[in-house]
Amino acid sequence: MSISKVLYNSNSHEWETPKSLFNSLNAEFNFDIDVCATKGNTKCSKYFTKEESALEQEWTGVCWMNPPYGRGIIKWVKKAYESSLKGSTVVCLLPARTDTIWWHEYCEKVSKVRDIRFIKRRLRFGNAKGEALFPSVIVIFRAKEIKTSK
Repeated sequence: MSISKVLYNSNSHEWETPKSLFNSLNAEFNFDIDVCATKGNTKCSKYFTKEESALEQEWTGVCWMNPPYGRGIIKWVKKAYESSLKGSTVVCLLPARTDTIWWHEYCEKVSKVRDIRFIKRRLRFGNAKGEALFPSVIVIFRAKEIKTSK
């Protein structure tokens, strides 16, 4: 089996957020909504499911996002960035894929509206049997600061 099949192989692109990680971030941010959830794994009382087409919804307030980790992740990261420009704060749990287009277009390039926190150890996701085969990162797209003229 090739290394890419080992690193990227999963029966699902959904990785349930570790409870302790979410609780720590929720204590800091006090999330309003989980924008990428199922009824069984949501971390907030208000949430969007796949059936509600979260990418088509307006994200407001302080949002938690642990998106599906497949090829479509760029759509989720772009939505998080764009929502921050409209006034929301979106805290994202992402695979640390610093070699991807979405990383450079949204995570790395927009230094004024993001904060990046690399996670030191591999996470143990709620639905996984062991540690993740990839590193993870928290990317925070903060509401754009409004500059006032004096």
